[in-house]
Amino acid sequence: MPRISPFEKYAEQYESWFEKNRWVYEAELRAVKAMMPTVVGRGLEIGVGTGRFAEPLGIKNGVEPSKRMGDIARNRGIQVLNAVAEELPFENAAFDLVLMVTTICFVDDVNRALLEAHRILSDGGILIIGFIDRNSKMGKMYLERQNDNVFYKEANFFSVEEIVEHLNHAGFTDLNFNQTIFGPLAETTENEPVKPDHGEGSFVVIRTSPIGRN
Repeated sequence: MPRISPFEKYAEQYESWFEKNRWVYEAELRAVKAMMPTVVGRGLEIGVGTGRFAEPLGIKNGVEPSKRMGDIARNRGIQVLNAVAEELPFENAAFDLVLMVTTICFVDDVNRALLEAHRILSDGGILIIGFIDRNSKMGKMYLERQNDNVFYKEANFFSVEEIVEHLNHAGFTDLNFNQTIFGPLAETTENEPVKPDHGEGSFVVIRTSPIGRN
C-alpha cells in the first residue's frame, strides 16, 4: 500500500523544506543534472512529488500516488498520473529516461519497482536514481531521528551497496555514480561540490541502463 499519508497531510511542509534548505536542494539538483543525457527525449519521473526535480530538468511526465503532491506538480506544468512505481500505466519501452529521486525509500517493493522501470525504458534508455545513503552522515542522522520526522518515519533507507544489488537483480548494469552533501545540512553552502563516485557524500546519484540496451 502506498505510503502517501504524510505527503497528503503535509504537502506544504514538504514544499517549505526546499525553501529552507535551498543550497542542499540546489546541490542535489546539480548532482542529478550532471547525470542527465544531453537530450532528455521522452522522460518520466517516478514519485514526481511536487515537481521540484522534474520541472528544472525538463521532464514533462510523472507518476505520483499522492493527489496533493501531484496537484502541485501539475501546477508546475508536469503531466501527472496517479500511480505507484510497482504498477506503471505505460507500454513497454515508452520512455528514454526514467528518474527516481528520494523515491526508492518509499516504495513497497523495490525489486518490482525497478523491474517496472526496466520494462518501460527504450533501447538506449537511462535510469537515474538519487537517494540518501543509509551509511552516510545524513543517512545515520535520519535513522536516529526517524520517528520524529513526519516523512521519514515511513521510509526504508538503503546503502549504496543494497541499491546496487537491487539494480543488478532487475537487469541494470554499467553503473555510474556521483555524490554531494558532505556535511551537516545547516552548513551546506551555494558552493557545495558534486564529486564522482560514492562513500563521502550523503546524497548519491546512480546512472545506469538495462543490460543489452546501453
